[in-house]
Amino acid sequence: MPGTIFLNANATFRVRFRAQARSPLPVKPTPFTLPTPHPHWASLQADIEAHLKQAIPIKEPLEVFEPMRRLIFDAPRTTVPALCLAACELVGGQRDQAMDAAAALLLNLANAHVHEELGVREGSNIALLTGDGIVPLGFELLASGDGPGSASPERVMRVIIEISRAVGSGGLIDSQHMKKTLEEENMKRVVEKGEGGLHACGAACGAVVGGGSEEEIERLRRFGFHVGMMRGMAQRGFRNHDVEEQRNLALNELQFFKDTDLRMISTFLNFY
Repeated sequence: MPGTIFLNANATFRVRFRAQARSPLPVKPTPFTLPTPHPHWASLQADIEAHLKQAIPIKEPLEVFEPMRRLIFDAPRTTVPALCLAACELVGGQRDQAMDAAAALLLNLANAHVHEELGVREGSNIALLTGDGIVPLGFELLASGDGPGSASPERVMRVIIEISRAVGSGGLIDSQHMKKTLEEENMKRVVEKGEGGLHACGAACGAVVGGGSEEEIERLRRFGFHVGMMRGMAQRGFRNHDVEEQRNLALNELQFFKDTDLRMISTFLNFY
């Protein structure tokens, strides 16, 4: 039977879930209502950038660190790093525990943007090399984290593997290649490898460093995937029905966390 799940006792809004997470959707997607939220993810993004500005100060040699910082902070922003922080908090972790993981995601995405945008331009070799230097810096931040909220070495290693897979040849790089070779009707595969895979990675990494259980990690991985699919499909002009289907699937994954405050994580469903 359909149920109503309240985000907490004082919430002024609610999220409705379908009873069976994987039952076929009708032609008209299940209606649901979410508030128009303050962009919480933007404040999370600001925290990540502040962390990176401290971790990557402008220092000698200036010809290395100035362009590196410029590439990092000029790259288009996505909700992937912020989702990492929100997922960490959802499973009971502290935001600081996921800050290095979120920063590593941002650095890897900045490098990917450099390669996609500058890779075919003449005279862009220096920018490409600088972008490549950003990637190991992200993993260094993860590996060297020693603050009071740092995750265990085993969880940090798992996050490094998660990010490597999501942005590597089987993930984002493959998506970038497919954009140039696939017909328009196959663009869904591009979104799956790109936005879908990256958001899945961000949510899973946050759950990992936050000390989440395997069930929580996988639920948030699927939630992140559907959020990424929703965003990527909307940006590429897919039918509204297809976008709504992904949103419904994401909502269904949140049903597992029905006894948790969902206000922060649910705002990611409204930004696409």
